[in-house]
Amino acid sequence: MSIEVEEKFESRESQTGPNAWIERLYLVRGTDDDLAAKAALGDTAPSLYDGLTRQSRHIERIGEQLWLGTARYTRSESSEPPATGESVFSFDTGGGTQHITQSLTTAGRYPSGAPDHEGAIGVTDDAVEGVDITVPVYHFSETHYIPASEVTLAYRGDLFHLTGKVNNGSFRGLAAGECLFLGASGSQRGSGEDWEISFRFAGSPNRSNLSVGSITGITKKGWEYLWVRYEDVEDELAHAMVKRPLAVYVEEVYEYGSFSLLGIG
Repeated sequence: MSIEVEEKFESRESQTGPNAWIERLYLVRGTDDDLAAKAALGDTAPSLYDGLTRQSRHIERIGEQLWLGTARYTRSESSEPPATGESVFSFDTGGGTQHITQSLTTAGRYPSGAPDHEGAIGVTDDAVEGVDITVPVYHFSETHYIPASEVTLAYRGDLFHLTGKVNNGSFRGLAAGECLFLGASGSQRGSGEDWEISFRFAGSPNRSNLSVGSITGITKKGWEYLWVRYEDVEDELAHAMVKRPLAVYVEEVYEYGSFSLLGIG
């Protein structure tokens, strides 16, 4: 069994300011060897994140062939603090986890003549259980050093109200509907002349011409939610009742917002 490393949902606790730090938490599966677990953590956790340098790795055994890994990032001692107006950028494409009930295609059915569920996954008599998979998610962050005169109560209110919204226009090369604003954190530096503010985003691609079973022509924007309703029908060849897609629904679950209000170009 190969070693698997997956970032935890509650990862990326952070502090901004002169003593900025970030901790990224991972689950390491598939080995009882602490050195192998630590090496796998080092291969997965990026050496740089959000302008900070990975300073340490820590693993803790929490189960059989299961470890909790921590990568801590701080500012390099040799680096000079950025000046007002400067920016720091970072990204990763580690992906995210999504529960799906439908495959892209059924690669095989055994024995020959087994019931055809048209791609439904984990079918039982009562339900379609599905499976958790890794899907493309483009995480990126930007840290900007903004003059204090621009960080007004109204501006901070805009950041608050934009959190959890998707872009209504093109942003950082992502089309409308592909970028989700995860929020911002900031602190005032030194003598109070500027603010260090980190902005966090996630990108998910828009899709078109999708197919679910025999249903085709489906369009879904990046952060919309697609779900499938199934029906019981008889597979005449297998002489068995099967669950097959009856209808596909694409739901808008995030509001849209103008990312121009972020004031970062």
